[in-house]
This record gives sequence, structure tokens and C-alpha cells, in this order.
Amino acid sequence: MPYLPVAQKTAWQQSTDIDLGKTVLLVVDVLGGSGDVVPGLEEMAANVARLATAAREAGVPVVFSCDAHIPGLDKELDLWGTHGIKGTDAAQPLEMLGACEGDYIIPKRRYDGFFQTDLDLTLRELGADTLIVCGADTNICVLQTLAGAYFRTYKTVVAADACATFLIGTQEAGLEYFSRCYDSRVVSTDTVLGYLEA
Repeated sequence: MPYLPVAQKTAWQQSTDIDLGKTVLLVVDVLGGSGDVVPGLEEMAANVARLATAAREAGVPVVFSCDAHIPGLDKELDLWGTHGIKGTDAAQPLEMLGACEGDYIIPKRRYDGFFQTDLDLTLRELGADTLIVCGADTNICVLQTLAGAYFRTYKTVVAADACATFLIGTQEAGLEYFSRCYDSRVVSTDTVLGYLEA
């Protein structure tokens, strides 16, 4: 019998419920420290900043998953060139996101924020079972980190307009993949702000 895809959304995707006491905002690779936003990503970065501010006000932990590459070791640099080098401003959250002492910054050396990092341990210690995910690149590090979250049984909400792709693929295809393959609830930044303000 041929495979027939399920057309309807899952119960999680259709739900509007979220337990803020078990939720974390996970920001993936919105980097640059005191530098400028990558051209074309201004709207995404502004939406991430809105989410980070609202999360802090709601008492929801903010976790940054940030590239921190080691030159000469990390093969990703061969593919994409020099970026996110450990110890540099390029490996720090954009200043406009307001990273502060109460936030968590977790360095990574691969696309997936869970791979060989403290991310899962930190989330478990925070009591999280739900992640609000945003960042870049939609089709690389956000996608791979969502895969890691799904494999570890986290529920995920993706703020679609607080994600962006500029390296490969289309935004629409990436968002569809999140919904179809990782059971992500894909919504707007405004919808997530509604969750955080409830």
C-alpha cells in the first residue's frame, strides 16, 4: 500500500495552549554583538528582540544558541567561510536582543544546538518541555536544532517571522518542513507575544 501523508494538523499544532512555566525562548544564531544586522534580516532580528523582551517580562527564560567555531577544526567553516568564531563579537548575540545576566548563552560548533552542548541539560534543569524557537538560518541551524528538540521530545513553537533564511532554500519550505516533520506549531511573532502576555 503506498504511503499516504496525513493532511490535517496535529492536536498540538491546532492548540493555542502553552504552559509558560515549562517554556523557554530559544534564539538560534542571531549573532553579531555590537555589529550590524545581516542585510535583509532586519525584520527577523526586530521580531526576535520583541520576543526576548516579552519573554523576560513573562518570566520565561531566554536561551541563546550561538555559533562558537574553532578555526582549523570546524568543517563548517570550509563550507560557509569564516563566521561565528569563538571569542569574537561575531559569536555573541546581537546587542539589540538585550542579552543580560539572567539569560543563558550556550555555544555550539555544529548546526544542531543540541549536539555536544549543554543545551539539553540546561533546558531540563529549567524544567522546560516546550521551546519557542526563532533565529537563522531557517533551513540550516534552526532546522537542525528543531530536529534535535523533536528527537528529545520537546514540543516546539516556531515564530515564523522571527526566523529567516539567507543561505539556502526558501522560508516557506523550511516552515512547512518544521510543521510536517517535527510537529512544530508554526505561528506569527504576534501570536507568540499573545502567549507571553496571557
